[in-house]
Amino acid sequence: MTAYIRQVSLRADKKEEIKRSYLWSIPAIRRLKTIELSKPVTFLVGENGSGKSTFLEGVAVASGFNAEGGSKNFNFSSRDTHSKLHEYLRIARGIPFAKDGFFLRAESFYNVASNVDKMEEAEENRICRSSLYASYGGASLHAQSHGESFIALIQNRFRGNGLYLLDEPEAALSPARQMALLSLLHSLVRQNSQFIIATHSPILMAYPNADIFVFDGSGVHKTPYEQTEHYFITKRFLDQPQRMLGELLGPDETE
Repeated sequence: MTAYIRQVSLRADKKEEIKRSYLWSIPAIRRLKTIELSKPVTFLVGENGSGKSTFLEGVAVASGFNAEGGSKNFNFSSRDTHSKLHEYLRIARGIPFAKDGFFLRAESFYNVASNVDKMEEAEENRICRSSLYASYGGASLHAQSHGESFIALIQNRFRGNGLYLLDEPEAALSPARQMALLSLLHSLVRQNSQFIIATHSPILMAYPNADIFVFDGSGVHKTPYEQTEHYFITKRFLDQPQRMLGELLGPDETE
């Protein structure tokens, strides 16, 4: 496989500095040792606040991406809210280097779409330049639904031979569109791409031969798909929805 990032670990020489940061209060970050990225697709999973998105953001910024998302030539900032985790990470890169890359995060995608519009407007003032929108589905991302714009970006902007970091991409996607994303992801993997994805989606996590790292109070550990809480809870609910609703709402509320 092509591994543009082979390994991520905390820098030992920064240990005392990170201890003075709020990041030290996140168990998964505090107990982070070394994560080996040995598969084309790696999933980061865990409860809200477990540190998975913070970790992904740190990897993205340490790899040269804008903290709010985009490719490496995006340099906008609407709010300086990202952590300093990137300063404390050691990234072991593979050879060759990625020819393409993108950091996609659901929470700041609106800002990325707005920045694409600004760059398109700037290009319209230049002679003999093709439209930037061609790389994003042929129209402003704001002119498409949230889910359509996500899929359009991946279909048109992700070119292969790339490093792609996705933070909760399922936030904008229906179950059917999540399955479509799996197909797109597989096509890009076959074009020598590497994905690191923070997600809550048991649909996405089912991608075959992927590594799943769970972030929780005990640290970060690799877990088989069928042993993740996401799989177990979803399967239990779908197998016995009335029983689960009875437990959650009370038996009288499900009649």
